[in-house]
Amino acid sequence: MVQAYILIQTEVGKARDVAAAIEKIPGVVRVDAVTGPYDVVVLTEAHTVDELGTLIVSKVQYVPGITRTLTCSVVNL
Repeated sequence: MVQAYILIQTEVGKARDVAAAIEKIPGVVRVDAVTGPYDVVVLTEAHTVDELGTLIVSKVQYVPGITRTLTCSVVNL
């Protein structure tokens, strides 16, 4: 399994709606609204890097209200 955190900036007042929509996407493990430069942090999981990329580009980034994402792959040190 591969995992990644997605840091999401949303339009003003849209964090709750974005988080609720993302929770329904298969492959999403956890969604948290946070303070700071990002509004929502999402933990995702997939079998391969390609599946993870498809999840992020084809599903997460299409959620209305998102203005920017930053994907951080989990590495095992």
